[in-house]
Amino acid sequence: MTTTSVTRRRTGEKCDISGRYDFDGYLNGTRYPEPRPEEKRIPAAKNNVFPPIRSTGKGCYWRLVERI
Repeated sequence: MTTTSVTRRRTGEKCDISGRYDFDGYLNGTRYPEPRPEEKRIPAAKNNVFPPIRSTGKGCYWRLVERI
């Protein structure tokens, strides 16, 4: 099931909707350096904490693209 409204979360927040999330920019408003391809989409289960981008160590926003 694809979501129709935008659900955006940030590094450190708890997940409230299980699903697949895409990288949606860093907390400082940039998109550079670009995450590695395998870091751009993550699965997240309810109550898990959203991670930073591992390769850069930077906090970011995650956008829900599919509920699971």
